[in-house]
Amino acid sequence: MSKLIWEQDFVNGGGDLSLWNIRIGNDLLDDNDNPIYAGWGNGEQQFYTDHPNNLYFDEYGLNLRACPEKAQQEGRSFAYTSARLDTRNHFSFCYGKLVIRAKLPVGQGLWPAIWLLPQNLAYGPWPASGELDILEAKGRLPRQIAGTLHYGKDLDSKVVEEFTHELEDGTINEFRDYTLEWDAGSIRWLVDGYCFAQRQLEPGMPFDQPFYLLLNLAVGGWYDNVEVDEAALPGLMTVAGIWLYA
Repeated sequence: MSKLIWEQDFVNGGGDLSLWNIRIGNDLLDDNDNPIYAGWGNGEQQFYTDHPNNLYFDEYGLNLRACPEKAQQEGRSFAYTSARLDTRNHFSFCYGKLVIRAKLPVGQGLWPAIWLLPQNLAYGPWPASGELDILEAKGRLPRQIAGTLHYGKDLDSKVVEEFTHELEDGTINEFRDYTLEWDAGSIRWLVDGYCFAQRQLEPGMPFDQPFYLLLNLAVGGWYDNVEVDEAALPGLMTVAGIWLYA
């Protein structure tokens, strides 16, 4: 029987974000917190904040809320605000079964994501040390989800392996269990207990190091390069809890 080794129960455990970094702004930062790419490297249009209208708890869990709200920073203007947080330098893991119970927003231009980045760049800067996306969704396709691997020795030889899945019943806009099963030999993606993708790990792939967890709700961006439907805002991503088993 698997052993629970980390838990973030945002419903029954209350609102504790002590192991999380709340990110601010629109810029992707380097390891020294210097901005290197606007739009988080993805052409994203939102400005992330720590404001209670963007990040808050209620009886359903932790909420990341994308709003049609203006923000300004150093002469730049943004039409949307939202939330992004991660466990870098607080919590990371290598191998295990990670379960995230979440409800995702529907609406063109909304891009919720649950993903992992390397705690230490053991093989070099992105994408050499890898990226592991547990769940991404395009708000205009409410029955489709995806899990993705990013790796490669440098940007010119970047590899992106995306595995998409069409939900048989319902949409992303209801609570579901999104699960990653990760060991030395393979990575498996599941939704509500159903395995929709599996990737055998090969020698030289960078998925043998500790990774930390990220949660974010983007607006716009290259993942689904479409016009944002402002009628779909505000959009709400709710995370009820996160459980890691060894």
